[in-house]
Amino acid sequence: MKNRLSPMKNAAFGLVLALQFLTRIPVPLACPWTPETRRFAVRAYPLVGALLGSVLALAAYLLTEVFPATPAPLTALVLLSLWVALSGGLHLDGLMDMADALGSNQPLERRFAIMQDPHVGSFGMLSLFFLLAWKGVLLWALVDAGAPLGWLIAVPALGRLLGAAGLILIPGAKPTGLAHAWQQSLTPVDAAWALAVPLALALFWPGLWLALAAAGFYFLVARRALKRWFGGITGDLAGAMIEGGELWCLLCLWSWWQFATG
Repeated sequence: MKNRLSPMKNAAFGLVLALQFLTRIPVPLACPWTPETRRFAVRAYPLVGALLGSVLALAAYLLTEVFPATPAPLTALVLLSLWVALSGGLHLDGLMDMADALGSNQPLERRFAIMQDPHVGSFGMLSLFFLLAWKGVLLWALVDAGAPLGWLIAVPALGRLLGAAGLILIPGAKPTGLAHAWQQSLTPVDAAWALAVPLALALFWPGLWLALAAAGFYFLVARRALKRWFGGITGDLAGAMIEGGELWCLLCLWSWWQFATG
């Protein structure tokens, strides 16, 4: 059936789809599943990340400015907990599945089977522990150093930009699955649209140009690695790209802030 919705309605439904897929924010609206709404949804990935980051920045402002006696470690733990809660751990699940598959040292088809297994193995648990530990320590360091709160908005946006770019620019690993369904509607033009939000943020905070460059480097490395390890991308691997990208951008922004204030 031909989609007869206006571009504005397609964009609105796409944003709602992105919220429903990327967050645990309740949005009780049934959206049409069409090529147009899927394209707008992927374009909105960084916008959803920026919205999540705005919640984190507001929480950080309250803890550091309204309640300045809050210790930096506690602020970092609250931010990390809120960060995981807003996404529902969806991307962490993809990271754990990827870690279990790679840690198994099995042939490709067996790796896919391991990723579909609902149980979490030791490699998955280790990847979860170290990723959250690194995120928590970097949050602590940035809060303690008094870094601008804009980085809290930028990092989730950049992470979801990487997830969108992965779906658009990395071949699908399998001819089935959710990622394959999304990819049928996407073109490189959608990646350019997805870049709009991070570019707009960079206009207000010049330090984000470094983060954008770092994200581009991360994407090239991740693209090569995923093609080598899995033959392409899946939904789980897109989630792993988001989590790894967020950690990488946090590390790069902390390094930049240390250099800028040192």
